[in-house]
Amino acid sequence: MSEEKIQITAYLKTYCGWSEGVRAIMRKYNLDYEEKDIIANPAFRWEMEQKSGQPLSPCVVVNDVMLPDVSGDEVESYMLENGLIAHSEKEADAPTDSACTDEQHAAMDKAAGKINFLD
Repeated sequence: MSEEKIQITAYLKTYCGWSEGVRAIMRKYNLDYEEKDIIANPAFRWEMEQKSGQPLSPCVVVNDVMLPDVSGDEVESYMLENGLIAHSEKEADAPTDSACTDEQHAAMDKAAGKINFLD
């Protein structure tokens, strides 16, 4: 495993199963990372799209390598395969490969100022 500091930037949504999966991996390994909320700050969404070449999130940059449209499982696998972290038997505290729930979608719509006629 590498002793050098891992630089991580995660482009995540405020409320999202996939984004929470990435956060769960960061917590599982106690990794420092910069979170850029693409819902709260549209400039971060634009930045993510420019860097990743596509609009889907989460996107995670690990030591200048862009991992576009990834799950927490995929981020963990990448870091393990590249010797950036050592395997941990600790369980993640949230699903790491899960879509958004209906509640998360409703919360995102409210955060974005959209009207949900089903409320």
